[in-house]
This record gives sequence, structure tokens and C-alpha cells, in this order.
Amino acid sequence: MIDTHDVLTADAVAFLSDLQREFGGRRVQLLARRAERAKRLAAGELPDFLPETAAIREGDWNVAPYPAAIADRRVEITGPVDRKMVINALNSGAKVFMADFEDSNSPTWQNCIEGQRNLTDALAGTISLDVVSVDGGDKSYRLNDETAVLFVRPRGWHLVERHFEVDGAPVSASLFDFGLYAFRNHTTGGRYLYLPKLESHLEARLWNDVLTFAEERFGLERGFFRGTVLIETILAAFEMDEILYELREHSAGLNAGRWDYIFSVIKKLGSRPEFVLPDRSAVTMAVPFMRAYCELLVKTCHRRGAFAMGGMAAFIPSRRDPEVNAIALAKVREDKEREASQGFDGTWVAHPDLVPVAMESFDAVLGERPNQIDRQRDDVSTTAADLLNVSATPGEITEDGLRNNVSVGIQYLAAWLRGSGAVAIFNLMEDAATAEISRSQIWQWLHHGRISEADVHRITEEESTKLGPGYEEARAIFEQIATQPEYVEFLTLPAYDRLAD
Repeated sequence: MIDTHDVLTADAVAFLSDLQREFGGRRVQLLARRAERAKRLAAGELPDFLPETAAIREGDWNVAPYPAAIADRRVEITGPVDRKMVINALNSGAKVFMADFEDSNSPTWQNCIEGQRNLTDALAGTISLDVVSVDGGDKSYRLNDETAVLFVRPRGWHLVERHFEVDGAPVSASLFDFGLYAFRNHTTGGRYLYLPKLESHLEARLWNDVLTFAEERFGLERGFFRGTVLIETILAAFEMDEILYELREHSAGLNAGRWDYIFSVIKKLGSRPEFVLPDRSAVTMAVPFMRAYCELLVKTCHRRGAFAMGGMAAFIPSRRDPEVNAIALAKVREDKEREASQGFDGTWVAHPDLVPVAMESFDAVLGERPNQIDRQRDDVSTTAADLLNVSATPGEITEDGLRNNVSVGIQYLAAWLRGSGAVAIFNLMEDAATAEISRSQIWQWLHHGRISEADVHRITEEESTKLGPGYEEARAIFEQIATQPEYVEFLTLPAYDRLAD
């Protein structure tokens, strides 16, 4: 076990324990509610806008005004909480850095504790890193005078932190990550959050109560903590107004979490033939169901005075292949121009070299304005049928698509088990969300007879041979989860039990 004495102090432990005792039971109830909803969807129910919350959707209300420090979020960079990443991301020229304890972080105990130290040092302005190289190329990393605003994404409600128990049971990973960060950093500006994997406004209400509890404990004004909710599940897409309403004192808007959203469509609706998706590469943001989701998000946010944040550009520039770079950067530019034209107030990138490309696209639309929240999308009228129009997605299911899913899934999971949660594979930054798409598509295609189990085993063998030794455990986990008859809710849940620490 690593040394945690400076992080898990007696006062920090007491606060985390109080959080878990106060809110852990509600979390369990909401997860049970998720499971019941999943059963109804599997039995044929389709998502729809909630009749019982129509008054909220039709009401005239706004979220609390945003703090001046986050008025301009036109480009945000994301990544895990390791020390080098934190420094480089804060120095990247982006307006915001989202430090991630979730999908791009392998939740080893060391990563989680060191990540907390790194964020505290970053907010204090003292974070640094000296790297000694055997070939003499030593490097020193320090913060620039101007840096991005720090946002932090704790893990989702479905996860636990097994290394910290309260009353004999593992603590909620969400409460652990947020609670420790807030406890350590609320006096130095640690106030901005991204809230992942929500499936309903009731889960947003739980987050709102957690934030209020922390504010009261620390003697802070109401609304000190601000959270941007990732709309990355198909169920949350039907409750955007309600989610903003529940967090209205603590809201920093909504984000179009595109990769998890695609994963969620398969997970929640994939047993039905009309929701079979083609190769992952064909499911762009321009296909009907994804465009409908994005335009509804912008309309909903701007109607309520909230930020609408765009999705991830995952391309990793290559120093060796300028032709690949030129093609990919053109696609990134097209994607960001589309988002800016739709009304998004900012967007995400995974690599510092993409910051100027995304910045240029949003500068062209925003000019001197910090955002375009005042732009109303009254021209948008999104129905439930539009959000569920998956069958209109063009594209095919191909062997190349299957092969890519197998290779990416195994490579990512192997890296995750070794402690790396953000991995460059085939010039894309892959994280847990994209690995979830990979195994979910294989499961869905098998379930509907679009591929055979023999196809999966053959290609898995071929791709594993290409990769060589060191991938055996990842292959076994991935193949078993992708091909078993019953769909596994999250790949990371069984994989968490296999992490080294």
C-alpha cells in the first residue's frame, strides 16, 4: 500500500465517512432504480420525456449565473490526473482542463491518491516534474504564468473505491473523489466539476444535495461548487431540463459526451433490432440520432442560461505521418466548425496539438464574445422519435470494424490493467468509453446474428497474435464479456477486481 498520511488525514477521513453515511444509501437505491429501468427497457419499453416533470420543461426558470472565471470555455482539454498530464494540460492554451478520475484514469489506489496530490499542487501553483533521461534529454515541467481553469471529474455513481471502507463496506467512488478533492482544495479554488454517467434527474438531485452538504460543512456560500453534467446516456437525454433544474444553483451546464452516449444506446436498447449500429467509425455526430441529441442539448442549455459543451476530438497527431495528420485534422476542423455553428459554447480535445485547431473554429463564430449562451435555438424541435432514430444511421457492419473493436478493446484493457487509463491506439486517444463501445458492438452484433462467435474467436486469435505476449489476461476478460449471452453493465466493474492494487 502506498503512503497516504498527507492525503487521508483524520479530518479528511471523517468528512468522507460522513458523506458516505449521509448519501451512500440513496446511491444504492438509485442504482437499484437503474437496474429496474434496464429490465423494463429490455422487455420493450422505450425512453420518453417524463409526463410528471412536464411543468419543469415548460416552466420559465434559469440556472444561477456562471462565475466570471469560467465565462469563456471555448476549448477544453481532458486527460487523467498524472503529474505530467496535469502540467501539460494546464499549459496547453485551452481555457479549461478537465482532470479525470473517471474514464481516462485507471483507478489504481496509487493513481487516485497521487492524482489528489497533483491537483492540490496544481491549484497551489507549485506542481512541477523533473524527468531524468539516460540519453541526456532531461526535461523539466513547470506551470506557465497563464493556465487553464481546473475542472475535476470524479468517478460515476456505479463505482466504488475498495481501498476505503466506511462501516465495513467500500465507499462510493464518486463521494470519495469529490469529497477528498473538495476537502483539500475548497480554499484554493477547487470548485469546478464534471459529473459523469447520470441516468436521471434524481441522480442529479443526489449530486446537488452532496454539493450543498459540502458547502454547509465548509462554510461556503450556496452555489460555490459548479458542476457540468455529461449527457452521455440515452436516458439522461430525455431529462436535460430536469437535470439542469435539480442542479440549478450548482450548474455549469451540460456536455455532449458522445462516446459514452453511443455505448449507452447499445447498452439500454441494443437488444432490439432497430437499434443495431454499424461500425463505430460510421457513427459520426452528423448521423440523425446524434445530431438530434446535440441540437436538443444546445437548445435546452441556452434556454436556461447554461453552457452547452461539445464533444471530444480524440485524434492524436503523428510526427511520422503528415498525410494521416492532414486528413484527420481536416475532420477535426469540420467537427468543431459544426459544433460552433450549432451553438455550442465550447468543445473538448484530447491532445494539446488540437487546441489551436478547435480554438480557430470557435473564434470564427464567437469573435470577442466569451460564449454564445444568448443564442436561442428556437428553430429546434426534437421529439422522442428523433432521439431514438438509430435505424437511420448509414453504414455497414464489416470485418474491419469487428477487427478494430477487438484490437482496441484488448489493447486498451491491457493498458488499463497495468494502470494507464488513456491510451493512444491507431492515432486515437482511447479511454474506457471507447473500449465499452468496442465490446458492446461485438455483443450486439452477435446477439442479432450479424456476426458469428466463430468470427469473433478467429479475429481475436489473429489480433492477439499480432500484439504478441502480455495481452493474455486482457484478451480473456474482453472476449468473455463481449461474447457471453447476458450483457454486462460496465466492462470496468469485473476488470476492477483484476487491478493489481
